[in-house]
This record gives sequence, structure tokens and C-alpha cells, in this order.
Amino acid sequence: MNINADYSQKVVVNHHELPWIPSPELGIERRMLERCGGEVAKATSIVRYQAGSKFPMHFHEFGEEIFVLDGIFSDESGDYPAGSYIMNPPGSSHAPFSDFGCTLFVKLRHLGPDQESREVIDTKTADWYQGMVPGLHVMPLMRQGSGSTLVRWAPQTYFNPHRHYGGEEIFVIDGVFEDEHGRYPAGSWIRSPHMSLHQPFSKEGCTIFVKTGHLLE
Repeated sequence: MNINADYSQKVVVNHHELPWIPSPELGIERRMLERCGGEVAKATSIVRYQAGSKFPMHFHEFGEEIFVLDGIFSDESGDYPAGSYIMNPPGSSHAPFSDFGCTLFVKLRHLGPDQESREVIDTKTADWYQGMVPGLHVMPLMRQGSGSTLVRWAPQTYFNPHRHYGGEEIFVIDGVFEDEHGRYPAGSWIRSPHMSLHQPFSKEGCTIFVKTGHLLE
């Protein structure tokens, strides 16, 4: 199965416009943003757990990243409420579940040898740092290798035009993100290819999950 698998193309999707696709496990569904492969796939998805649903223990050959959008996600290592970020490195395994239900932003099978140790961050309590322009604050997430970052835009914040070597991927967690190409409300996923150019801003304010430099394939 190939969904938005050509990294040379810009893609803009709002997951609220996509259908829920059942997974092999009862009570767990997915909205597929990008996918290359079958049930074992390199993929970016929104995943919804109904209360009481669970996956059996499984292995992540090339790792995974999870951002909890709502509810409480759990595995044998702990409970992760909304705002939690989890990076499970290549070679890790777990048996995830949700007693109360949750919705996740998930990236599978895209990590490499730079990511060796599991990382968990509660973004509700972690520190924000001043960004490159007034009104912009950043929170580093994955600290190993080519990392992921949470970026918070105050209302009426404008950034400089710039290109992204290796491309850029954005998921809008809340608010409205914009650039000269469009307006992206919460739930939007934007993937821009290697050396793409834009001038981002936010009139209303927003929080976005950002990855850069990982789209050279």
C-alpha cells in the first residue's frame, strides 16, 4: 500500500477529512497520512484507541514516535496523558493499551542508528525556549540524531522566508498555522520536499510538531 509515498511531492492533508480504517486489533483505528507497505509499513498516522483496547507485544525494527493528542495512552512502562511525547528506538518492543481511550499522532519505521535510547517528555511541564523571532518558542523533543521539535507561535508571529534542506514535516496540534501557500487549522499535516521554500506565520497563534531534514529519500 502506498499513500503519499513520494517524498518529492508536497502534501497537505487534514486528518479530520479522512476515514477511520480498522486495524487488526479490535477497537483501534487509523487515519493514514502517509504509508509505504502493508500491515508492517513505514507510516505516519492518526491512531485512535477505544477505551479498553490494546495491542499485543510487538517489535519496532525501525522505531516509532508518538505524540498523545487526547486521552491517556499506556504501555507496560507507564501512562502517558495528552501532551506526552514518546520515542521508542529501533529494536524496542512494547504492548500498548488504553484504559480510557486516546488519540495519537504516530510515525513508524523512520528512525535509524542515531536513536538508541527511549525518550519520554511531558510537554505540559517541559521547558520552552525562545525561538529565532519574537513570539516564537521551541521545545526540543527527540534529542538523538535528526530530532523533532514542538513549536509554539503567539498570535501575529511572522518568520523569515527560508528553505528546508531535507524537507520539512508539520502537524498542527492546535490553532492555525499559515504560510503564503495556504492556511492550516488544527489537524493539518503538511509535508514539504527537499529545498522547498516558504514564509510561515500565525495570525491566531498555534502549536505545531515539526521534523526537518528527514525527507531526502
